[in-house]
Amino acid sequence: MNTIILTARYTVLKIIRIYQKTLSFDHGLPSLFFPNGFCQFHPSCSEYGYQAIEKYGIIRGGIKALWRVLRCNPLSKGGFDPLK
Repeated sequence: MNTIILTARYTVLKIIRIYQKTLSFDHGLPSLFFPNGFCQFHPSCSEYGYQAIEKYGIIRGGIKALWRVLRCNPLSKGGFDPLK
């Protein structure tokens, strides 16, 4: 059972890294057009999600990451928002 959970967590973290290296406006190829970054928060939402899932697991970390993405909107001030 524990192996299944660790494999699932590893798979989700790998998917986030692949997203960051390919499609992310802050980390991937599109970052060439946004040299100062695109995300209003630091660390970026994808990095925050990676850290949250790595620390808390898929369910609890996924909820924290989802909440962060929902807060990332034009009305938000953004800023430094580390994982707690």
